[in-house]
Amino acid sequence: MKRKLLLGIAALCLVGLLAVALWPKALEVDAVAVSRGAFRQTVDEDGRTRVRERYTVSAPVAGTLARIDLHPGDAVQPGAVLARLQPLPSPLLDPRSRQVAEQRLASARDAHRQSLAAVGRAETALALARSNLERARYMVGQQAAPPLQLEQAEAESRMRESELESLRFAEKVAAHSVEEAQSALESFGGRQRSGDQLELTSPVRGRVLHVLRESAGVVAAGEPLIELGDPESLEVVVQVLSQDAVALRPGMTAALTHWGADGELHAHVRRVEPVAFTHLSALGVEEQRVNVLLDLDDPGAGSKLLGDGFAVEAQILVWAGEGVTQVPTSALFRRGDGWAVFAARSGRASVRPVKVGHRGPLHTEVLEGVAPGDLVVVHPPPTLRDGARVRVP
Repeated sequence: MKRKLLLGIAALCLVGLLAVALWPKALEVDAVAVSRGAFRQTVDEDGRTRVRERYTVSAPVAGTLARIDLHPGDAVQPGAVLARLQPLPSPLLDPRSRQVAEQRLASARDAHRQSLAAVGRAETALALARSNLERARYMVGQQAAPPLQLEQAEAESRMRESELESLRFAEKVAAHSVEEAQSALESFGGRQRSGDQLELTSPVRGRVLHVLRESAGVVAAGEPLIELGDPESLEVVVQVLSQDAVALRPGMTAALTHWGADGELHAHVRRVEPVAFTHLSALGVEEQRVNVLLDLDDPGAGSKLLGDGFAVEAQILVWAGEGVTQVPTSALFRRGDGWAVFAARSGRASVRPVKVGHRGPLHTEVLEGVAPGDLVVVHPPPTLRDGARVRVP
């Protein structure tokens, strides 16, 4: 009798051990609580700086180039001599070449007149923008218009001022081209002397960006020699995915980080280019990207440290709100045509369909499905199933 009792107890113990061994273990997961607070939807991409207005000085005629003594970073003033061209052993302007030079001069004069007309249009647009700005200030001061109208008027006025400044630089370049073409026609139109030379001068104030042809030698007409620009007039080019570009608008604010110094630089979107291009990612995937141009709100903040082609990280603000229910983006997964999360409660994981709003790289707005304080699983493993036992460390 006792032996049977002992055998029964041993059997029950064996069954219990087998049950414990075969009982599914709780899956260890990471979980965070659904929060409610400020939310920012941003487009985060790498960008690079570039000089807004670049000027390439080319040889107007064929000749022998004297060695260029300038180096990248050297400051130049309007009219400063950049390079010198000496005549070739054979005549530079035969009758046919003279005709070509005369046509080049006529073309330069037409381009100068066209640039003058563009400056006139820009001045008219700037006057209208300033008038609208004064009107907006008065309306906002009288509380007859929202502050957003004043911000838009100020942004429009700044944009028109930048456009006028750019067109005035272009007009100076066109006038300089006329002077160069006129000088070439006058200097080499007659009998050549051994001392004849053509001086190529700077059209604008700025610095040397690149010396494209440094050594002395024969150059062809139109060959680029030196590139100029103003490093203090920078813009930032950010290549964003075309899916993100459709949400961006001129005037949106942006923050530039990891640019090489402490703090961040503030900027705003000036233009979203209407043409996309194919870009090969680091993983070898073809992506359609769009260039987004940013202007620094305070150009002097980083101009002494930043230069042409410097790398930055840009965060363009698309939408911001307060009191927004949000979950980590890594907690979301696709479920049919919608989204869902794994909620952890009482040691079990349950699938909860959710309705999402604005999405960011780290957090996503949730409109329905979860409430602040609920625990959701982040980076849910592929083996996690609805109703599975889980353990949160």
